Amino acid sequence: MAIEVGAIALALGLLMTVAYRGLSVIVFAPLCALLAAALSGLPLLPSYTDLFMTGVAGFIRSFFPLFLLGAVFGKLMDASGAAAAIAAAMVRALGPRHAIPAVVLAGAVLTYGGVSLFVVAFAVYPLGAALFRDAGIPKRLLPAAIALGAFTFTMDALPGTPQVQNIIPTRFFKTDAYAAPVVGLIGGASVLLGGLFWLDRRRAWAVAAGEGYGDGHLHEPEARTGDELPSIVAAVLPLILVLAVNFALSRTAWSIDGWYPESSLRETFPATNPREAAPSWAVIVALSVGILATLALHARRMRVGFSASLSTATAGALLAIFNTASEVGFGTVVKSLPGFGVVRGWVLDVSRNVLVSEAVAVNALAGITGSASGGLSIALEVMGGYYLEAAHAQGISPELLHRIASMASGGMDTLPHNGAVITLLAITGLTHRQSYPDIFAITVIKTAVVFALALSAGSLPG
Repeated sequence: MAIEVGAIALALGLLMTVAYRGLSVIVFAPLCALLAAALSGLPLLPSYTDLFMTGVAGFIRSFFPLFLLGAVFGKLMDASGAAAAIAAAMVRALGPRHAIPAVVLAGAVLTYGGVSLFVVAFAVYPLGAALFRDAGIPKRLLPAAIALGAFTFTMDALPGTPQVQNIIPTRFFKTDAYAAPVVGLIGGASVLLGGLFWLDRRRAWAVAAGEGYGDGHLHEPEARTGDELPSIVAAVLPLILVLAVNFALSRTAWSIDGWYPESSLRETFPATNPREAAPSWAVIVALSVGILATLALHARRMRVGFSASLSTATAGALLAIFNTASEVGFGTVVKSLPGFGVVRGWVLDVSRNVLVSEAVAVNALAGITGSASGGLSIALEVMGGYYLEAAHAQGISPELLHRIASMASGGMDTLPHNGAVITLLAITGLTHRQSYPDIFAITVIKTAVVFALALSAGSLPG
């Protein structure tokens, strides 16, 4: 059994090394999975075609529309100037005296409205850099401010967020995007306030040391002028529609799971369960409405370069989903190996509290893979069923499983090899040495909040 457990550890270690070095997970995830299968005595070709590819195909089948529509919506918001207009409005409202909260809240509004994380970084950076320069705040703090707004509480904590990290658990726990709203709101507020407190202390220390914005920075932006941006009403309306439609189709009399009676679906789509598919269907419709609204409101601005925007969004969506699906395929192979029972026992024995055990597993895998969605998918693909059984035995709501898993995925995922971190630093023209310590501090705050919630969530209302 030691060999079988060692095979899983070796494969996981190699996958982590590959992710850290920036090599293609699409290529190396199946190779790592097959190495573990070979060392465990499983035949290679069936492990690849029947296990690995089944996991890949299942994830793509379930979530490709969300990746594609989210990427298109985000790119259109960027190309139309709507994302920049929202960020500019937040900056004007709060001003240089509150530069850090302005940057954080600008990113938060965009992310919660369904704009992809990478688009948010591009949209907020030019205005954030100008604001930090005017306020005399070190530029090295800017990536952490953007990360706090875009990569944390609006990505996975606030109920209803259409980001994929909040949708993946619905597939395993039969919940919706608004699962455990009270816990999500408490967690989101704690992360926001804790992160703002840290960044403000860091600003104060820099001011006391006589440090300003700094000179000789790379990639200094030229923000768009106000004349080039749409009105704030036209800019924010698509985001409001995404949130409103998602809520209406999830938790009102217009809920989408009642659109197609199960009896009428059984004949043509016998494998479809409307209640299980409803969370994804709701976000698909909501993002589609957001896309149509963006096109209708900003058609003139996107007349040039529309085709290029669609091509860029499609390419980004394909790369993102195949990266994550390959990690899910890896998890599908791992859970079929003889040594997995031992590994599962170790993880479940971390704590008798199933929420703590789940937070440990998701957080660790997100950190190892450098991907919130990838680590979350592997953990739930491998152990989601066991957590659901344990939660029922302990009288814990599946909604709490959903919220803790989602939030845990956005903890240690932001280790140095995380793709979003690398991209954010590249956009801002800063290095890990300059800016990563504060990004890591935000990561620690987020992780601490998750475990605090996991320990106490059983006593909180959903």
